[in-house]
Amino acid sequence: MAPTVRVGAVSDRDDLGGCESVAAATLAALREIAPALGAPRVEALHLPPPPADGSRRGEFAAVELDDGAVGLVYVLLERTLARLRAGEVLPDLVGVPALQVAAWMDGPCGIRRTLGWSVAQALAHSLMRRARWQPPPAGDSLGGLAPGPRDHLGLVGLFGPLMERLVRSGARITVVELRPELVGRHDGYEVTLDTSALAACNKVLATGTLLINDTLDVVLAHTRRAERVAIVGPTVGGLPDALFARGVHVLGGTWVDQPAAFVQALVAGQESGGAARKFTLAAEEWPGWRALLARL
Repeated sequence: MAPTVRVGAVSDRDDLGGCESVAAATLAALREIAPALGAPRVEALHLPPPPADGSRRGEFAAVELDDGAVGLVYVLLERTLARLRAGEVLPDLVGVPALQVAAWMDGPCGIRRTLGWSVAQALAHSLMRRARWQPPPAGDSLGGLAPGPRDHLGLVGLFGPLMERLVRSGARITVVELRPELVGRHDGYEVTLDTSALAACNKVLATGTLLINDTLDVVLAHTRRAERVAIVGPTVGGLPDALFARGVHVLGGTWVDQPAAFVQALVAGQESGGAARKFTLAAEEWPGWRALLARL
């Protein structure tokens, strides 16, 4: 699932009052963190095999650093998987300082930005592991939103298998989508192209794809009055500080407990099993990257 949003007339930079983007803020933190980690380099890029195409096991690749940390790469946008299989960007990736690749996260949309976020996630994983900190196990797949009849729930993109469950919650549901053919009333929810419709929602659920298609800051400009904003998906396993600072309340992602076993399963097109688990992290549970850095 790769939800996107229509930007319209809102600028993610201007509407945030000139504040740096989430990507820029995260990169600034990583510039302080990376030297304390020994300035790790990118060791390898691990891709799912062709038999996994079209399944959940074929949605992600992994970037591995030379200290064993991994970051997940969402490969279903803009032919990312096909381009990576063709060897695109590999000369600029493997053996390169991780911080140098992470800087791509603050660039234009495309394969380099996607890989930049993944390496940033790997650096965050390295910090957390060395500081002996782990996010708590996931409670559910909705980031703890617990929608009910009194709620107006905003979704950034259709959440496929979850829609039936969400409709049963009794909440009023507004979905922001890019595809015009989906606009209108559906059974239990309404679809719009207008991102500003999120401003009327008291709870908002989005996926981490917003990080790599550079629409996150636009979405957050319309969720400031929401009582609960959750972003979920494997791409949100990096430093959460900038997200929490901008009004995100909960993150749900994937924590890799056993990197070597995880990579082995990924390249074989198999389920990760006990090598990785889902987590749910609320803002009040996060100690902050500076606190973790002080433990090293």
